[in-house]
Amino acid sequence: MKKVLIAEDSAVLQNVIKRILVGYDIKAVKNGEAVLKEIEANSYDILLLDINMPKMNGIDCTKAIRSLQDAQKAATPIVAITGNAMNLSESEFKEIGINECLLKPIDFDALVALVKKYVA
Repeated sequence: MKKVLIAEDSAVLQNVIKRILVGYDIKAVKNGEAVLKEIEANSYDILLLDINMPKMNGIDCTKAIRSLQDAQKAATPIVAITGNAMNLSESEFKEIGINECLLKPIDFDALVALVKKYVA
């Protein structure tokens, strides 16, 4: 079963995403520090990453993941989920290491399609 890590500080949004992504092994955490601990301990097929989180935001978290020693973990596909894209363009997100970006409110059909695209 493909593994998905959701990094989202909203428990409501975590639960909605879990219900939509049927057939995946899903773990959810609330901040970037928890993402790093989780990725160091386990491997995931994709990371759904909120940009605006407490303790460590999605941008800093992405940079930390991309600099991991484990090349496979460092290359984990990252889909950013954000209501405020911090005035970054799609190319700037890609430069940071984010594969795709979804704006809130989330288009759940697009989310499912992106997950399938990266974990197929």
